[in-house]
Amino acid sequence: MAKHIGIVACSAEGAALCYRTVCAEAAEPMGRHNHPECSMHTHPLARYVPHIEMGNWKAVAQLMLDSARRLAQVGAELLICPDNTVHEAWPHVQAASPRPWLHIADEVCDAARAAGHSRLAVLGTKFLMEGPVYRDAAARAGLAMQIPDTSDRDRINRIIFDELVAGRFLTESRDYFNQVMADLKLRGCDAAVLGCTEIPLLVDPLAAPLPTLDSTRLLARAAIREALRES
Repeated sequence: MAKHIGIVACSAEGAALCYRTVCAEAAEPMGRHNHPECSMHTHPLARYVPHIEMGNWKAVAQLMLDSARRLAQVGAELLICPDNTVHEAWPHVQAASPRPWLHIADEVCDAARAAGHSRLAVLGTKFLMEGPVYRDAAARAGLAMQIPDTSDRDRINRIIFDELVAGRFLTESRDYFNQVMADLKLRGCDAAVLGCTEIPLLVDPLAAPLPTLDSTRLLARAAIREALRES
């Protein structure tokens, strides 16, 4: 029996992509129309954002843990959160969680290492790019990382919060992400982490200047593997 996956959602577009990926890609190992049982709980993003902006990661963790407890009550055995930024609250979450979690940045960095990459360009909210989530995960995986310049970080952050989380995916913004990736390639990066779970809905990996690491789908695939792993 596959483990019941609980999705602790934060922003809707990324969570929906993660859910769809679990349901669609599990058919290959499990059979046609089959996938692990999935449940999702979502506090409004509006409850998260003030705490994120203030750096109040304990409050972020409390929202995540409230979702985790609700999911555990309906039978979830394995938890994932398709939102990179809120993983800065991970130490507070892990210590009090009712169920085990997969860490999105660890899954991404493990995939990068397996693919032979060594220096990652990390794209996401300014809180993610400037924070410890990928810095620490990259260090655990023996990888280097780099982030865009300040002006680029600010614009990327605006695109995420003003466009992507609202389901707006503009050609102008796609071109801008490609430009940023091209600049980071010139600075020695050999792959780009799409570290906001909505970015994979914007960036076309076939047109991107760097190989892309889709944090949303990589987390979903890791959840499928873990759900099917025998205890």
